[in-house]
Amino acid sequence: MKWDEFFVTGEPMIYASMVAIAVVSLAIPIGLTYFKKWGYLWNEWLTTVDHKRIGVMYILSALLMLFRGGVDALLMRAQTARPENGLLDAQHYNEIFTTHGVIMILFMAMPFVIGLMNVVIPLQIGARDVAFPRLNAISFWLFFAGAMLFNISFVIGGSPDAGWTAYFPLASPEFSPTVGNNYYSLALQISGIGTLMTGINFIVTILKMRAPGMKLMKMPMFTWSVLITNVIIVFAFPVLTVALALMMFDRQFGTQFFAMQNGGMDMLWANLFWIWGHPEVYIVILPAFGIYSEIISTFARKNLYGYKSMVISMVAISMLSFVVWAHHFYTMGHGVMVNSVFSITTMAIAVPTGVKIFNWLLTLRKGKIEFTTPMLYSLAFIPIFTIGGVTGVMLAMASADYQYHNTMFLVAHFHYVLIPGTVFAVIAGFYYWFPKVFGFRLNERLGKLSFWVIVVSFNVTFFPLFILGLNGMTRRMYTYSASTGFGPLNLISAIGAVGLAIGFIILVYNIYWSVRYSPRDTTGDPWNARTLEWSTHSPVPVYNFAKVPTVDSLDAFWFSKKNKTPLAEGAYEPIHMPSNSGMPFIMGIAFFFAGFFLVFSWWLPAIIAGLVILGTMAFRTFERDHGYHISVEEIERTEEALRGERK
Repeated sequence: MKWDEFFVTGEPMIYASMVAIAVVSLAIPIGLTYFKKWGYLWNEWLTTVDHKRIGVMYILSALLMLFRGGVDALLMRAQTARPENGLLDAQHYNEIFTTHGVIMILFMAMPFVIGLMNVVIPLQIGARDVAFPRLNAISFWLFFAGAMLFNISFVIGGSPDAGWTAYFPLASPEFSPTVGNNYYSLALQISGIGTLMTGINFIVTILKMRAPGMKLMKMPMFTWSVLITNVIIVFAFPVLTVALALMMFDRQFGTQFFAMQNGGMDMLWANLFWIWGHPEVYIVILPAFGIYSEIISTFARKNLYGYKSMVISMVAISMLSFVVWAHHFYTMGHGVMVNSVFSITTMAIAVPTGVKIFNWLLTLRKGKIEFTTPMLYSLAFIPIFTIGGVTGVMLAMASADYQYHNTMFLVAHFHYVLIPGTVFAVIAGFYYWFPKVFGFRLNERLGKLSFWVIVVSFNVTFFPLFILGLNGMTRRMYTYSASTGFGPLNLISAIGAVGLAIGFIILVYNIYWSVRYSPRDTTGDPWNARTLEWSTHSPVPVYNFAKVPTVDSLDAFWFSKKNKTPLAEGAYEPIHMPSNSGMPFIMGIAFFFAGFFLVFSWWLPAIIAGLVILGTMAFRTFERDHGYHISVEEIERTEEALRGERK
């Protein structure tokens, strides 16, 4: 292979990216050496098995990917801002809309949700950690390895270019001869294995590690949403893993599972992808519903209306999510009967979703609403998501979908569902739980400014796409003539995209400002909240709870404050905690290099990296590490320090 085939060349933006990557790669070790932080980084972060720190690393990765995917979005909007624009050529545009979709769904939304899940769930159920702490660390490092592998494709080898769905035959070697779609198949497999491990881990954690007295119907709504989400993960992600493996065989070993000859079937890929892909939408939406439930209940100063119906509706959504996948290809020749069945199931899923909307509205009714930044995102979600839901019902009608399919109307619908349904939720959750992790709140004034810029800009960006789609503009169209009349609305959309970027920049500035100037919280409960995570200190000690709480009602912490009764009684006891380990980090590095070598079919180094992976597993098999105990004296000292009684 020649160097000009190994490195992507010919694009000034790519060269600038290479320089930026080289500068950052040098700056990090130089900074760590100058400030003597190598030991801190290794001991506190790279080897941690603490669910809170792992959650923070997920969220930091998600924020990084948000800006990486956001740059792709800005480039797409800039390219289509005026007719016959020459900013990007067709190939570069194909690569950008492919990486934008994959990054935003799998490497931004998923890790942000999983990060909040890691931080909050053990605290909400009164546990000291997740069921399998080391597996949790492996899950993160496999996700991170997959994300980094996918992201280097745009400077080494070339990005995937067949769309985020990677439909065959577009993703086949005949139509995509570069290694870009090898990156797609391998990076998604690696990160997907980590996600599947997370699913298993959190199901066991929630079912087996709840505080005494916390029955299933006394769990917080976010915990319920996470439990159902992880059940979906366990059933859906193996399908994606198998599909990606078959894709890898087709591309690198000459098999023809998805070919259009010799017994292959390109529609097999579409079916396998969407059997995973539509449940995936609810994997990122259902936890968001749980986040909104917690926030709306907290800031309306009321218990959540219709708790049982909320649980039942989430279970119904999870089951229906597996029987709607063919609505993604009504126009591909399945026939009237099949289209009718999937049309009915798709419209049916709107019913339990509508139940949740009405429950939130009834929770707000007669509430003493406090308009904090998290609450503003939650309130904005309801009308905007409803627009996305109504347009979804329009798309669910198979006959009408022949008009909407593959147009910008679909792009607008998708973003009107996922941005308020997931992005607003994770930002709201980020603001809401930030003081629990770091011990201080983000600045409310900057938070509200960011909120208004993001919400207004979102509608300016995506509402014009509904009209463009109805006027006939297809998605993935990288250029168009002035005679189409698409120019003005596309320009408005591009202006909105710039506004979105400004809103997210304000959010990042808010983090910087708050780290420096925000007053520190000493109560552990800055929002006057309702659930168990707010009953412990902020920031949370490594053991979470000095005494395991006992639960006798829903919203146990709220009623404990109201009735002035303690959540936990008795004397301190020694606490057993898991030890840190470098093996998950080393395994993540080995997976990254194994994937990288497989992308280029360099078999010998790939086998060596595979042997390192097996070596880490063997090491764990024979390792005698049963964790450590925190003594009663150390617990007392820590608790006194967190209460401000000891300096």
